[in-house]
Amino acid sequence: MSSSRSVHVIIHGRVQGVGFRAWAHHQAQLHGLQGWVRNRRDGRVEAVFAGPGELVEVMLRACWQGPRGASVECIEAVSDPDNPEGAEGEGFQVLPTV
Repeated sequence: MSSSRSVHVIIHGRVQGVGFRAWAHHQAQLHGLQGWVRNRRDGRVEAVFAGPGELVEVMLRACWQGPRGASVECIEAVSDPDNPEGAEGEGFQVLPTV
């Protein structure tokens, strides 16, 4: 495995109303990642994925597909991938909408 990596992203497209948060939570847990996911009031989904570099990359690639019904247009990194806010702690959480 590679060294640890964290990434804070905003996912654009048809990503709300399709179970994206629950799907991301499940996928992150399957890969043993830490972090969180939440909806934003503007229709986007925001997430932090942290863990072994290869598994974070697998998660990011999976996010381009998302759950059935999702249509991802863009995944935007919004902070320094080596130090995103909110990646501390253990496990993966679904946070309230902001």
